[in-house]
Amino acid sequence: MDKRKVIYYSDELNDEFSLAQITPRVIDGNYKYINTSVFNKCTHFFWYRIIATPIAYIYTKLVFRHRVIGREILKKYKNTGYFIYGNHTQDIADAFIPSMLNFPKDDYVIVHPNNVSMPILGKVTPSLGALPLPDDMHAYKNFIKAVEKRIEQKHTVVIYPEAHIWPYYTKIRPFKDVSFSYPIKLNTPAFCFTNTYQKRKFSKRPKITTYIDGPFYPDKTLSAKEQKKDLRDRIYNTMCKRAENSNIAVIEYRKRDEENG
Repeated sequence: MDKRKVIYYSDELNDEFSLAQITPRVIDGNYKYINTSVFNKCTHFFWYRIIATPIAYIYTKLVFRHRVIGREILKKYKNTGYFIYGNHTQDIADAFIPSMLNFPKDDYVIVHPNNVSMPILGKVTPSLGALPLPDDMHAYKNFIKAVEKRIEQKHTVVIYPEAHIWPYYTKIRPFKDVSFSYPIKLNTPAFCFTNTYQKRKFSKRPKITTYIDGPFYPDKTLSAKEQKKDLRDRIYNTMCKRAENSNIAVIEYRKRDEENG
């Protein structure tokens, strides 16, 4: 469990408070987002279903007494690919929680290149569904094709629009609307999940309750730019409302006094 009691921040959009220190690899046009070989399909099934899914269940239940409210909403869309947006407040749990929401669908998570840059685990995360953000235009084209392919295959694409990890943060940070262009372009439903923290009687570690909301569809009466902002705002406001269900703050976040540094 994170031992920090107080964290000072300056920029809600860009400050990063993960304890992991990783030098990211460059994701260029040579990065292979989709591998259709039989070997790759077998390794994906092995790592995702045989290894990761049971570990995710055990970890979230034992460590956080994880509970999901609203899972039935997603069951109605089992034959449809969709996007789901969540708040980013854990390093390990945030990799596991989506699979607890969307099972038996496969999740493909849009991640920072750090997630595919670790010496050993970085070789496995692509098989677990990691889609690292691209660093150049050639890679970007391949990235978009991969996102479209996974939606076409009726999988789930998971996005953490806050982008940076703020451990145990109990509010929703303002995030940009750039990632909300995907469901608009593909005319696909979007959902959101909000991880909230509650006190436990016999442990200092809080439990996590995840709320699922949606679907949210783009408003086609608006321009493309307005649709993106509108979709972002509706999801953001829903997550802010759900975040009010947290009743414990493990870490206190304080805005840094710019005059005193």
